Amino acid sequence: MASIMKNSNILRKALWNGNGLSFGAWQMLPGAHLSRTIARSGFDWICIDCEHGNIADNEMHDCVHAVASCGVSPIVRIPANEGWMVKRALDSGAHGIIVPLLYTVEDAKRLVETAKFPPRGKRGFGSPFSMGAFENQGNLSGFDYMNAANENLLTIVQIETKEAFDNVEEIAKVDGIDVLFIGPWDLGNNLGYPVQGDFAPELKEAIARILKAAKDAGKKAGIYCPSGEFARRYADDGFQMISVVNDMTALPTFMSESLSKAKGSWGHAAGQTVVKGAAYAANLVTSDSQKK
Repeated sequence: MASIMKNSNILRKALWNGNGLSFGAWQMLPGAHLSRTIARSGFDWICIDCEHGNIADNEMHDCVHAVASCGVSPIVRIPANEGWMVKRALDSGAHGIIVPLLYTVEDAKRLVETAKFPPRGKRGFGSPFSMGAFENQGNLSGFDYMNAANENLLTIVQIETKEAFDNVEEIAKVDGIDVLFIGPWDLGNNLGYPVQGDFAPELKEAIARILKAAKDAGKKAGIYCPSGEFARRYADDGFQMISVVNDMTALPTFMSESLSKAKGSWGHAAGQTVVKGAAYAANLVTSDSQKK
């Protein structure tokens, strides 16, 4: 039965058994129909964002199963490195968790402990929901899930605080951490190089250091990107788990572009109506490409 979980976790398969490259999308708005719509767009995984997104606990459960029903891996970003948040996300059936706000090696070890069943960790057993997010490959009992979960669920840590960055090589070595994931905006803020256009050279060096730390430890490296152009660049740099777009950028961008074209004012109105986040992402891509 371990093969059911192994075959269902599309992100894990892509990272370790495929070509080592996986693209995903970011969901910030609640709704199972939205989850399915994004999942059917061809991504390997969808991050259900419970940190900065407008997604509550019950909505998270619905989104996880909607994504999984499409043969795509639901990954939940929890709000903080708290054991009860880890439990709620994994009990919903998430194929993995993205965990922000780590600072030390001890934080990483504590996270692994809360994410793994005994004897490896201290995760509690009892959710009746988690098995359903893997049943596209066959029936899975609660005991089957418990026996296979430790080896088939992903524990992904964000490297975004200065303290975590300073300890990144040691955090990468922690057994049970699978992916180091970079949020460039928070990382830049916390290192003193806030992103207000192109990334500062020092931030680019920091990103390269995290990538190297992951590779040296035999782990995978991921990064949040605001656009396809950004995502392609970091795929070429050697990152493996790469977000491409989020719903709160994609929806208003496409809708405002379409309206501008309908009005015959594309090129002028688009610059006025596209939301700040999308325009900002476009500016980053343009400014960086001009320097190459």
